[in-house]
Amino acid sequence: MTTPQYLSKLDHYINGAWVQPTSGKGQDVVNPATNQPIGKLGYASKADLDAALKAAEAGFKTWRKVSSFERAKLLRKTADLVRSRAEQIATALTFEQGKVFAEAKLEVMGSADILEWFADEGRRAYGRIIPARADGVRNMVIMEPVGPVAGFSPWNFPVTQAARKIAAALAAGCSIIVKCPEETPGSPIEFVKCFEDAGVPAGVVNLLYGVPSEISEYLIAHPTIRKISFTGSVPVGKQLASLAGLHMKRATMELGGHAPVMVFDDADADGAATLMAAMKYRNAGQVCVSPTRFFVQEKAYDKFVSKFIDLAKAVKVGDGFDPASKMGPLANPRRVNAMESIILDAKEKGAKIETGGERIGNAGNFFEPTVLTGVPQSARIMSEEPFGPVAVMMPFKDTDAMLEQANSLPFGLASYAFTTNAKTAAKLTDSIDAGMLSINHFGIALPETPFGGIKDSGYGHEGGIEGLNAYLQAKFVSHLA
Repeated sequence: MTTPQYLSKLDHYINGAWVQPTSGKGQDVVNPATNQPIGKLGYASKADLDAALKAAEAGFKTWRKVSSFERAKLLRKTADLVRSRAEQIATALTFEQGKVFAEAKLEVMGSADILEWFADEGRRAYGRIIPARADGVRNMVIMEPVGPVAGFSPWNFPVTQAARKIAAALAAGCSIIVKCPEETPGSPIEFVKCFEDAGVPAGVVNLLYGVPSEISEYLIAHPTIRKISFTGSVPVGKQLASLAGLHMKRATMELGGHAPVMVFDDADADGAATLMAAMKYRNAGQVCVSPTRFFVQEKAYDKFVSKFIDLAKAVKVGDGFDPASKMGPLANPRRVNAMESIILDAKEKGAKIETGGERIGNAGNFFEPTVLTGVPQSARIMSEEPFGPVAVMMPFKDTDAMLEQANSLPFGLASYAFTTNAKTAAKLTDSIDAGMLSINHFGIALPETPFGGIKDSGYGHEGGIEGLNAYLQAKFVSHLA
């Protein structure tokens, strides 16, 4: 197999130009399959941030005056370019993040779908007329773009998460400064080049990298920025949300989860196991909506767990460029250490490792797909998001008791259920504490559907009309003719 090359330049994009940052600081970009450097990324200085802020302010003044019809055409053109360059964008993504190439390409193609959907939805950012109480009065609600946006995206889906923020902002008429993850800079760079080549005006989209805390503190506090969108961990999200609140900035927070899966006796246990195993080990489990806590009713337990274990054992782990690989490495050594620590804790407290539980080899960040049973409530994995390829299996008898346990954590992002009983499905719909519930299939994270959580998993939505509305503000006008 011939391995393609990584990007030769990792520039920042400010005011319509690709520029080298001026701080003099930076870091290596590392291939997680080898832990060897593949590129050098520079960090933005305060002067670079000021230049991006100035560009976003000017870009907003230009872009908000472009009709939604014309904005949609440019977004659709960008989507076409993304699709035509899917191979090269996905190549950068696999190099720096580790996911298998097929998954990387799906992420890129899905990002094009996001652009296209928001392009059309931006044309439907309707206001309304409110019936007046007096003759000659017209009461109108006009939807306007909120202003320049600061977006912060994570390393697990560096293209998709950037796409969600940029697409919604531009469709609403906002400009954006997006700080993408320093571990995975190349794929967002290739993605943003599509906006440039589609003809999006200078200053409308700006991309930079640097010390995350320094950039977030500076951008969020700056008066130019009027909206924050963050995807990442709960602790960092709370910090940024508090900073946004201090400066009265609107914020969308898409944070971590610890998704329960509820499998009932009447479900197709084999089918449920097949789907959930694929979802569990997708992106090596480094997914905020990854299924993790499996509650399986007693009669279905043995069949479901046996099938799931067999599927976990069959997952071929390897370099993302190897066509035989079904799961790539973890994104960085920190994730390997985290997996070893949380699994050891569970084992020491009485859990049984049915399969997996160990890193693979000494080169790269490869880790075995893992299934745990008999895990006590005191184990860390029962309350901490593992963010890796490990599933916890638990039998249950009583639905109410199971729901109480499923809802006991401070997280509330995704949840999944498998049942053929309509009454059970209705009960789950009414009872589960999560922003999203998918029953009998994997039906979340589509561009047209709202994506977001409750409790410590954040607030606001990406996707759906809710995702567009997050970048719009209502202006009420009452006019006496």
